[in-house]
Amino acid sequence: MSSATKAWGRMSLQSRLAAIFIPLALFFGVGTVVSLVLLGPPFMDFLRANLPLVRFAVAALGILGLTVPTAFVLIYMELKVIARMNLRVGPNRVGPWGSAASVVHGLKVLAKEDFAPTGSDLAVFTLAPVVTYSASVLTLLVIPFAPGLFGQDLNIGLLFLFAMSGLTVLGLLMAGWSSFNKYSLLGGLRSAAQMVSYEIPLTLSVVGVVMLAGTLSLNAIVLKQSGSVFDWFVFKQPLAALIFFIAATAEANRTPFDLTEADSEIVAGFATEYSGMRFGFFFFAEYVNVFIVSALIVTLFFGGWTAPFNWPWPSNLNWFDPWSWGAIGWLAILIMGGFLATDFFAVMIRIFGGKDWSLFDMPAYILGFIFAGAAGLAVVGLACFIAFDWVAGLTWFMIKTYAFVFVFVWMRGTLPRVRIDQLMGFAWKWLLPASLLNLFVTATAVVLLHQ
Repeated sequence: MSSATKAWGRMSLQSRLAAIFIPLALFFGVGTVVSLVLLGPPFMDFLRANLPLVRFAVAALGILGLTVPTAFVLIYMELKVIARMNLRVGPNRVGPWGSAASVVHGLKVLAKEDFAPTGSDLAVFTLAPVVTYSASVLTLLVIPFAPGLFGQDLNIGLLFLFAMSGLTVLGLLMAGWSSFNKYSLLGGLRSAAQMVSYEIPLTLSVVGVVMLAGTLSLNAIVLKQSGSVFDWFVFKQPLAALIFFIAATAEANRTPFDLTEADSEIVAGFATEYSGMRFGFFFFAEYVNVFIVSALIVTLFFGGWTAPFNWPWPSNLNWFDPWSWGAIGWLAILIMGGFLATDFFAVMIRIFGGKDWSLFDMPAYILGFIFAGAAGLAVVGLACFIAFDWVAGLTWFMIKTYAFVFVFVWMRGTLPRVRIDQLMGFAWKWLLPASLLNLFVTATAVVLLHQ
């Protein structure tokens, strides 16, 4: 045995990891610097000459990167909110307050064995979750999150949105048919019947909004609702908002309309034979659809990114020029402010913690440093909220959207699942006539008011 092998055997696990990763980090660091020096100028020239291509890449990566964290946040909300409704604690072990439990669950699903049943149509079986997930991602493309913050502003954005959301039923039907399982086939057929039935009142409920706004662009629809809360279309189209909410719940396969994967009747419906990463795509797409439906309700009826009231006074930070202080000035401010804020929070922790304060109590100082960092981020966020319209718009949009996400979670924790005949009868006997009535009343009002 060589001396190098003996030395490696005597090393601890931490030393071995350091011996492996430190040289790799140095190699990639030096390689990155050399690449930036040699290839940086021509690469920047290429980017400046192809700005539409750069915007497309940034928008695509941003939308794809939004889906997985959104799914994790919604899963955590379901675990925690429903647990509280049932007088339970919910996840409280992995991460602070169990906040990493949904991430662990998602990684666990992706680490499972990917199995295809014997007799299944493997090509269709594999493509089904991809089609379902792609439909969710493409729907996010036209949703305006804030002024200037959207994937693409199409003048037929609403039409594009309904076209892409209709692909979901194709993915679910593919999954049910290709699984070679009677329960999966029944779930796929249910999804087709349910989504085709509820797509009609869902689309008709939005026609009234299109009449009032005069456009199919989602950005323009949001701008038509700017002003105050009384300019939102929910007050001009209350029946349409109610119909859209109910039909969108069915489109997203949420309780009480989750008949396509009713575990008490057909095991898991279209997803019965799926496992591993293929099931993970269905899993993520379902929760992303909840976010999309909530965002659409906010965009069409609740003002989108607009604030619910006009600010009583003009607020801006035009007087503030952060570049005039220079890097040295900002470094001095950060060091001095961080030191004073850490001291302040450490003292408060010891005073309100009920223990005698000690100057060299390091745990209090560590916690005070964390609180100081959080306070600094809050100040920076408030300044950005005042200074930048897109930050304020994104804040209002997310507050409204997650309020509706909470409503969907609330419904899952309280409402029972309806029967399939009740589901279909409600769409054709109640929602369709109500949506037609709303359409005729809105058209009559628009004609009379324009004469």
